[in-house]
Amino acid sequence: MAAELHPRSGKLIGLSNSNRTAQRNQPVQEFNHGLVLSREPLRDRNVFTVRIDKKVNSWSGSIEIGVTALDPAGLEFPSSATGLKGGSWIVSGCSVLKDGRSVLEEYGRDLDQLGEGDRVGIQRNGKGELHLWVNGQDCGTAASGLPSRLWAVVDLYGKCTQVTVVSCEHPPEVDGEEDEEASRTHSQPDKFPNNFEPDSGGGSSSNSSPAGSSGGVAGLGVAAGGMTTNDALLFHEKCGTLIKLSNNNKTAERRRPLDEFNNGVVMTNRPLRHNEMFEIRIDKLVDKWSGSIEIGVTTHNPNNLDYPATMTNLRSGTIMMSGCGILTNGKGTRREYCEFSLDELQEGDLIGLMRKANLANQTPGVVYGVVDLYGMAVKVTIVHNHNHSDHLRRNNAIMRALSPDVGRPRPALSLTPEPDVPDRLLFHPNCGQKAAIISDGRTALRPHATDDFNHGVVLSNRPLHSNEVFQVRIDKMVDKWAGSIEIGVTTHNPAYLQLPSTMTNLRSGTWMMTGNGVMHNGTTILDEYGHNLDRLKAGDTVGVVRKEDGSLHFFVNGVPQGPAAWNVPPSVYAVVDLYGQAAQATIMDDLGEISGATTANDLRFHQLHGTNAVITNGGRTALRQNCRSEFNDAIVISNRCLRDGELFEIVIQKMVDRWSGSIEAGVTVIRPEELEFPNTMTDIDYDTWMLSGTAIMQDGNTMRNNYGCDLDSLTTGSRIGMMRAANGDLHYFINGLDQGVACTGLPPEIYAVVDLYGQCVQVSITSSSGPLDNSLCTSNITEKSFPIHSPVAGVAHRLHSKHGKNVVLLGDGCQALRVDGYAHGIVFSAKELKTDEVFEVRYDKWSGSLHVGLTTLQPPDLPSCPLSGLSPSLTQLRSKVTWVLAGSEVRRNGVLQRQNYGCSLDRLTVGNRVGVKRCSDDTMHILIDGEDMGPAATAVAKNVYAVLDLYGKVTAVSIVSSTLVEDSESVKAPSLSPDSCSEGEEDSTPGREVCHLRGSYFENHGKNIQLSNQNLTAARVSSYNQGLLVTAQALPRQQLFQFQIDRLNPSWTSSLSLGVIGHSPDRLNFPSTACCLKRSVWLLQRDSVFHNSLKICENYGPNLDTCPEGTVLGLLVDSSGCLHLFVNGMDQGVAAQDIPSPCYPLIDLYGQCEQVSTCDYVRCQGDMEKADMVDGIKESVCWTPPPEVNPNKTCEYQALCSRFKELLTLPDGYFNEDAKYNLCYCESCHKLRGDEAYYKRGEPPRDYALPFGWCRFALQSTHCEVSNAFKKWHIAYHGTSVGSLRRILDHNQLLSESSSIFSLSPVKTEGHGSYGEPEENSAPEREIPRVQLSPTMRYSGLEVFAPKVQFRDPRSLRCHQAQVGFQVCVRPGSYKVGPTSLGISEPLDPRFSNAEIDWITKEKGGTLLYGLLIRVE
Repeated sequence: MAAELHPRSGKLIGLSNSNRTAQRNQPVQEFNHGLVLSREPLRDRNVFTVRIDKKVNSWSGSIEIGVTALDPAGLEFPSSATGLKGGSWIVSGCSVLKDGRSVLEEYGRDLDQLGEGDRVGIQRNGKGELHLWVNGQDCGTAASGLPSRLWAVVDLYGKCTQVTVVSCEHPPEVDGEEDEEASRTHSQPDKFPNNFEPDSGGGSSSNSSPAGSSGGVAGLGVAAGGMTTNDALLFHEKCGTLIKLSNNNKTAERRRPLDEFNNGVVMTNRPLRHNEMFEIRIDKLVDKWSGSIEIGVTTHNPNNLDYPATMTNLRSGTIMMSGCGILTNGKGTRREYCEFSLDELQEGDLIGLMRKANLANQTPGVVYGVVDLYGMAVKVTIVHNHNHSDHLRRNNAIMRALSPDVGRPRPALSLTPEPDVPDRLLFHPNCGQKAAIISDGRTALRPHATDDFNHGVVLSNRPLHSNEVFQVRIDKMVDKWAGSIEIGVTTHNPAYLQLPSTMTNLRSGTWMMTGNGVMHNGTTILDEYGHNLDRLKAGDTVGVVRKEDGSLHFFVNGVPQGPAAWNVPPSVYAVVDLYGQAAQATIMDDLGEISGATTANDLRFHQLHGTNAVITNGGRTALRQNCRSEFNDAIVISNRCLRDGELFEIVIQKMVDRWSGSIEAGVTVIRPEELEFPNTMTDIDYDTWMLSGTAIMQDGNTMRNNYGCDLDSLTTGSRIGMMRAANGDLHYFINGLDQGVACTGLPPEIYAVVDLYGQCVQVSITSSSGPLDNSLCTSNITEKSFPIHSPVAGVAHRLHSKHGKNVVLLGDGCQALRVDGYAHGIVFSAKELKTDEVFEVRYDKWSGSLHVGLTTLQPPDLPSCPLSGLSPSLTQLRSKVTWVLAGSEVRRNGVLQRQNYGCSLDRLTVGNRVGVKRCSDDTMHILIDGEDMGPAATAVAKNVYAVLDLYGKVTAVSIVSSTLVEDSESVKAPSLSPDSCSEGEEDSTPGREVCHLRGSYFENHGKNIQLSNQNLTAARVSSYNQGLLVTAQALPRQQLFQFQIDRLNPSWTSSLSLGVIGHSPDRLNFPSTACCLKRSVWLLQRDSVFHNSLKICENYGPNLDTCPEGTVLGLLVDSSGCLHLFVNGMDQGVAAQDIPSPCYPLIDLYGQCEQVSTCDYVRCQGDMEKADMVDGIKESVCWTPPPEVNPNKTCEYQALCSRFKELLTLPDGYFNEDAKYNLCYCESCHKLRGDEAYYKRGEPPRDYALPFGWCRFALQSTHCEVSNAFKKWHIAYHGTSVGSLRRILDHNQLLSESSSIFSLSPVKTEGHGSYGEPEENSAPEREIPRVQLSPTMRYSGLEVFAPKVQFRDPRSLRCHQAQVGFQVCVRPGSYKVGPTSLGISEPLDPRFSNAEIDWITKEKGGTLLYGLLIRVE
């Protein structure tokens, strides 16, 4: 039979190669609609086999395969194979589904783990049984009772994007397979690690004789037989003498763990299959012994093996991992197999091994998994339900680098339902490893939420009834992790379920809402569903209900999100996963608000919309599909007319950074049925009013500019509302605040319209939509105002009459005075603070030591004054949750949360102002003299009072803020400042004389720029672009224009660019970025020079993206018309020629760069002299980099090296606390400092090379006193391994044992990775300790000295290789200079010959550790 695919297939499938190859189109954008079927029905015993050609990493899930009785000629193809009904059997992952329902779990191989080149086939045998074949091996019976007429089904799902049919024929006879395998086993040399074959002279002889060999073949037959069954991997009943098995042989425990440390060997009940993960979880450890668990494989059959006391005693057929090394037949073959040691694992950690199929010819045919419960290891359990990508992404050991409490035992928990509600929904006591159940089963929490982000799964104590709503309230959140609460249902009984780390890992009977998607058995089935759970905050609620028709619905804050799944079986348990930020949740009983929420608001998006728009979530959500390839054609309109005074509000849920421009919103009289949806709504030329950016447009024409808000500056989470007042005025609302009248005279019966344009991708109608209070409908606010600082116009804030016993209030509650003592000076605001409302006071008498913050304590509930029972100081106020800033430390209920926040309050003086506010994102901000210091605390409750403590020196403060709620977004209004001209002044005549300060910026600038300080300071107040500015005066020849980088925002990438423009900025129309200027412009960007947007020079000067805060940049045009760049006063040479006169300096505050300030013009005096430099700085600075030239704030390479250093989990006490002593030697940083490649140091002076390409982290000894004491010493470098770092730092000196290359014997010249073994009974050598050094890292950084290790960057999730070494001071005369010991003939460093590149020291104390060096590739 011809092995071809049917020409009818899923809508995204393309067929080629005579219908033998199928490819899913748009594999990165779409994950389903990839269904293909065989052209003809299958014949009995024929295996329909396909090869996986291509996979992508964008999705979870992969190929699915099976059979169906449905004829493809008349089939309506579903989105995935699991949607096939009417007699369909599909293998998905390691589950078998019939008509979409799971009938068998843990079957065969996990298809999600197959790679490119693997082959998978499906077969119906003569008995009507379904068999899966993977790479030629039968996985056993998957189902029985199949009809005779079946078509093969292949679903190119998720990661799988292309397959090719390779055959459809009978499989080879089993006997022939065994003979062929046996002959291959005996004909090929065994390439399993050296000496794996049994020793001829000892050990077990089960496999050493010819009989044993034949037994090996029999064992192979057993393995083959094992492949045709669906037996789970368990522990073998025969085990070590002290082992006790339980849990159906999945758990092994060593008896008498405090008396005996060995005789704890257990093996698997069958051989391991190809690519099968054998994974165990450590359940129990004891602290009495050294050493811990060991794991590996052996060729010995457990039925015939006499178990040794420890597995490392076995001298044949065995490989074990012990500590961080590998032992083969009891002898060490790899000393440092990985950077993590098994002896350091803790309870709850997982460890596994796998026999790879692609290395089958290098391993014996039969190997059993083996575990030695040695020393500290007492109890383990075999783990099924593998999700290897999740284990890699959430590596336990790496997480422990950030979480020292991982593995800490949970307290005993109890669950006692209330007697009056016997069927009350509670949490089941069986919960995740890091979860706990409290409050009689009503509340679940992760006690150490800042230490770990998963293992927080909790289930309900009983199945849900039909139509019964299970709802929880989020009580507590942390801001350390990504992701948040997940909720759903499962068919698994919590009493018997082995809880996974996250519920989305469970591959059967589970439906979960995660983020704004819905997953079934770990696979996404709805990508854009409902409100994003990751954006919920403390106090929000989520719920789930299974209705009688089998549909599953979710609720967010009582609002139904629509059907999420169908055909959900009855008797499902509710599931909550306290993942990521979610730390605590409580079950809610009062669910009446949910039923009422369905009719609270009938505003929806109309079913008619633009071609690229999609309406989901029951009409409440609109999104633009293909958002990275399409930016328009996504207009949506309300389903009915807006009533007078009715607010139509939406929230932006998703944005992309690919396009310019963003959402546009407005109203139209045109009915949806009559509207021919254009590309953008501003194309409509009748009966339409739109807000685009800051412009109000009517019928496509701009009728007003600079309206009170800018839609292009809104971000994810921002809310936009529209309302027609009864008098015909149109108002816009941003985050609930009225922006004033946009236009007047609108007719009645208008529809709300939204254009999902450019960056805006998805919006949802909020619950705030509906009728508003009349006072809002008639608001006359027409301008956005900036925060009003002292003095205050209007009604001032007041202090509450309840206060500390040493305080008296004056001036009608506007001033507080402490009249006695140094404490008991707590005062509160008179009312709760509204969102974004600033409560501000001024120092009146003395200064310093004021404490300020927010509290949930309600002053009206306090007893009458004087409050002798109130805490003497604010840091001791703990009866209610209180956030306080004391000095520069932020505390929550007295517990330190953050250090070095903003400007210390202790340094303020009389007349300074301090303010506090709670922002809409639930953060506390502190303001000093009106300047926002940024978020001080997160997850701040909604109903809070401002609280102050007149503690210590400060004795009196006065309120200087008003009760007016200030719009937090107004501070970011583009091109507006208190100094800026009024609208009428903008059109002044050219002849009007304007007085400019020299070096000041021109008032025509990018719309996100705000000028201050008499136009000498420019700040970008919104977004990452639209930050262009030009100086008010032309740049004279031979005069240096300089400015300083004041503020950087690491949230963005890239940074500023600068240059000159050859025409007047008076009428310049500023684009979004400087690179869009294409007329008479010379621009310096990164390390390149552009002219009219064309690159004319590369590798010029330092990379501007790496300039830190405090860097002074300058521009100069010399007398020849050449443009020069100056960095910290140093001329970088000619950047461009033929610069016209006049020209104007141009700066683009882009990306990270948010604020600059100009310096005065400086007359150029010629080239500067270079000072005597050491490492690029003066000797007098104690050989440490000054802060102003330290690029560690923004250097991406240094940040990457820092993240790797954090993963090493080295104690902070070894390193200098002051980050300015750390130095990056990447190309950009050392060019920025002007470093030379070589310097001299010591007496007598000796050359050394700077470690270009490395990053140095200063050790604790690096301070002026020590460095001055060792100025006479020489500088050298020492490469070492990651595993040796801790020993070296503990001893505070280089050790000869730190690496194999520094061993006591001469360096071996064997192949890399080979290890010699000491002769039996020989004593270790302890003759002469030698440490190897070099004056250049080009030699000490070779891989033989500094082995590379691979790690995954926790930020980018990319894999990198890293090396480590030390920069040391070495005493002159304590070392011997010699030739390289590696036999290298090519010169390694141009300054040092190979005859003097190797330094050897034998003197203890002859070296001083100076800095840790890290290099990352």
